[in-house]
Amino acid sequence: MAWKKLIGMPKIERKRHIIDAEGKVLGRLATEIAKLLIGKHKPSYTPHIDGGDFVEVKNASKIVLSGKKWEQMVHYRSSNRPSGVKSVSVKKLREEEPERILKHCVEYMLPKNKQQAIRIKRLKITR
Repeated sequence: MAWKKLIGMPKIERKRHIIDAEGKVLGRLATEIAKLLIGKHKPSYTPHIDGGDFVEVKNASKIVLSGKKWEQMVHYRSSNRPSGVKSVSVKKLREEEPERILKHCVEYMLPKNKQQAIRIKRLKITR
């Protein structure tokens, strides 16, 4: 949880959303998931309180990218060491770990603060 002291923290009811990713565009799906994780779909949304829900995504291997993006897009990761940047084509990553493509996209759409790691833990992705 984002709060150390639970006194005065409002009770948050978290729902579970199940999303089928088959045939959906990657970016549009990621924004939808990010809104659910943040809690912006609720009328009780407050920016400093983590009121988001749990999200389960099924069929992550059947996500759609338009144009030649499967061949041209590259996924980068870094070890934060000199010359520690590694790159993998998204086409190869789709065959090995299709969940990682969606998780990376959602993670970069969440706000960059202390709640980002807590929110991404509520995301479960299956092939």
